Amino acid sequence: MNAITYFFSWLLSLIMAFPGIVFTAGDSINYYSFSIDASQMGEELPNVVSNVNVWEMGSQFINPTANEKYDIFEFVEYIQLMQCSGGNTTRDLFEDPLNFDVLDDYKFDKLIDNCKGILSLGAKPHLKLGSVPLKYSTDAVKGADFDTNIYPPDDYDVYYNYMAALAQALVDEFGADEVLTWRFGVMTEYENEQWFKAPSGSMGDTAVAYCKLYDYTVDALQTVIGEDVFVGAHSMTVTEGLWDEESFILHCGKGINYKTGERGTRVCFLSGSFYDSTPGEFTSGYDLPGTINCLKAAAEKAGLKDLIFGIDEGRILCGNTSGESSDQLHTRTVGYTYQAAYDARLYKQLFDTNGDYFSAWSYLSGGLLSGYPTVSYHVADCISEFAGSKRVSVQKGETGVIYNNEVEAVSAYDEDAQTLRIMAYNFKNKVDYKKDIDLSFAINAPQFNSKQVKVTAYVVDDNANYFDEWVEDRKTYGIGNDCFGWSPDDPQIEGITTLDDPRAREIYFTELRDEYEQCAQLTPVSETVTVENSSINLSTNLAPNGVVFYEIELA
Repeated sequence: MNAITYFFSWLLSLIMAFPGIVFTAGDSINYYSFSIDASQMGEELPNVVSNVNVWEMGSQFINPTANEKYDIFEFVEYIQLMQCSGGNTTRDLFEDPLNFDVLDDYKFDKLIDNCKGILSLGAKPHLKLGSVPLKYSTDAVKGADFDTNIYPPDDYDVYYNYMAALAQALVDEFGADEVLTWRFGVMTEYENEQWFKAPSGSMGDTAVAYCKLYDYTVDALQTVIGEDVFVGAHSMTVTEGLWDEESFILHCGKGINYKTGERGTRVCFLSGSFYDSTPGEFTSGYDLPGTINCLKAAAEKAGLKDLIFGIDEGRILCGNTSGESSDQLHTRTVGYTYQAAYDARLYKQLFDTNGDYFSAWSYLSGGLLSGYPTVSYHVADCISEFAGSKRVSVQKGETGVIYNNEVEAVSAYDEDAQTLRIMAYNFKNKVDYKKDIDLSFAINAPQFNSKQVKVTAYVVDDNANYFDEWVEDRKTYGIGNDCFGWSPDDPQIEGITTLDDPRAREIYFTELRDEYEQCAQLTPVSETVTVENSSINLSTNLAPNGVVFYEIELA
């Protein structure tokens, strides 16, 4: 069967499958339209890109220098320091972490210095307390899956004193009023046995041990910092753990507190993890809405109200190609423009489920502080502008028939700034997706009737991405997969975990980097129009896995 015969055979099968659809010569398989009514406003949208997470508290936030050109802290509000109070000799906050005879030789300097640095960047610390220090657990395991102690303390009172001393050190340095503006968590993925389990290894014992650890930690924080300390917990949820996170959530709402003996424990947020497997392979667990809704359902069952719900880590675990030691993605993102539409899709899903944030590992070619923008940065920077705006009605009209793609849009109106914003994306779960689409928007905006407005478009596609040039240059310069530690698909080229071959790094920094910074620029295009009858009509052609943002404001 030749290509033409195949196409008409496919079209005939489509018509038979959808007999209610009338196909005419004017129809296009790649045409999509939306109607936006800015007179119909709903809930206020959160800043879904307010968090970033850091694997290990090191020195990068000690006297840090913000990136003057690409400052992620224009939209990032919280830096999560994972397992920042214990679990191995690097994380344990003592003079001598291996002196098991002295249990109170506390040394909080590194934590305090990191918190100072975070504040200097204009962000707030989100301190993930845990794991339990080595000297507090007889069964402490060095070299576990995440190189941290996975066991609870032998004596919870000793651990309580450690948490109270840590909290007091923060209050002494920064003041209680300041620390009350921070966030605290207890462990990472608490139902993941690679992070935490009871010595018996049983589900029941582990659930009890974690609930007890949480209760003791929260009471220490409330006693020292204040009753209103912002504290919560991060589960996997996207996939099954050793035990069900609902047990913990019910404990917080209705259980007896292991420390106070009273009913319930303070919890302000519940978060999960969300990872897809690779570009092209979605997770076998919950999708993102399912992950958020699972936490919400458990909170409702427990009688917990006024919580925020987020994703504390995630995106994509592995690339489609492997480096020398792993196919994992260091930043859990890919450099291809695919990532732009992937991210836009996640943010719309968060809006749809009333989720509050999705924490990221990185936004720049050098991480959080250095380098130039990735496509994830551009999408995050643009979507952050939706924060505080009210969502407006979006209805899908004509829908093309490109197989298995997703074309969606979201819009919001900022009453204070008198600005209407739109985001739309052309996503397919394939890095090499090839189909561009024609998009149109029919907008009813009585706020702008008979006025001049400036319409600015920001298009995130290969023209705002350096990675396609990098892929081609790798062929020219012979930079093979063996020049990388982890997956070469990762956009953080400057990270040693990604590009670790000395020769390849020299070529990148001396010959290629400056060009890539230019390729990474997102260039907006503006025009001024007069609004008649409250109507604005926009149209564009959007590349495969591209994202377009519109900003409409008074001229």
